Amino acid sequence: VGVQPFGGQGLSGTGPKAGGPLYLYRLLKAAPDALLAGAGRQVASAARLWLARLTASGSRAAPICDAMIGASPLGMVEELPGPVGERNRYLLRPRGDVLCIAATPFGLEVQIGAALATGNRAIVDGSSPLAVLHALPAELAEHISIARSRAHVRFDAVLLEGDGDVQRQLAGELAARPGPIVVMQAIAGDALAQGRERYRLEWLLKERSISINTAAAGGNASLMSIG
Repeated sequence: VGVQPFGGQGLSGTGPKAGGPLYLYRLLKAAPDALLAGAGRQVASAARLWLARLTASGSRAAPICDAMIGASPLGMVEELPGPVGERNRYLLRPRGDVLCIAATPFGLEVQIGAALATGNRAIVDGSSPLAVLHALPAELAEHISIARSRAHVRFDAVLLEGDGDVQRQLAGELAARPGPIVVMQAIAGDALAQGRERYRLEWLLKERSISINTAAAGGNASLMSIG
C-alpha cells in the first residue's frame, strides 16, 4: 500500500505488512473463487492480441484466456470514505514483469494469458516450450520476451507449471534473491491441464492507496499527496 511511510509493497520488513484486502486473502488456506472478478475498468490490448493468436491456432487455452480477460480486475478504482478535506482512493495496478516457467505448451499459453490479462509483461523462462512463441508479431513481442537465464533477470511475480519438487526448488531460489519478496504461483501440470486449478489474477496486481489533502485548495494540492 503506497501510503505506508515504512515502505509497503514488499519493500519493508518481511512483506507488504498492512496491505489491503487482496493481501489479507493471501493469509487464507483457500481464498474465495473469482475474487473481484470483472471489477476492472481496463482491458489490456496485448491480452486481446494473444487471445486472437490462440483462437486462430485452435488452442484449447483460448477459452481460458478469454475468461481471464473478462475476470481481470485490472484498472479497478474505488473511492474510500474519509474525513472532510481528504480524498482516498484504492487502486489495482499491474505488478510489472511476470516470469513464466512452463512444462507444456498449454501451460505456457495460459501463463502468458494470465500475465497479459492483468496488464503485465510476460518473461518466458528459457526452459519453457518456446515453440509457442514462433513468429510472434511485433505488437506482441513488445509485451513478451524470453530469458535464457533467469539468474540476472528482474521480475515481480512468477507463474510455475510443475510438481512439488520443482516448486520447492524454485521457492528456495526465489528466497535467495535480493530485493522485495517475489510472489510465486505454482500449479502441477495435471491440475492445470484438467482445470482443477487456475492462476489467481489478483496476485498479479498490486494494491495502492492514494490519499490527497483536498484542503489545500488554492495552493498546490499535489504537494500534499501521498501515494
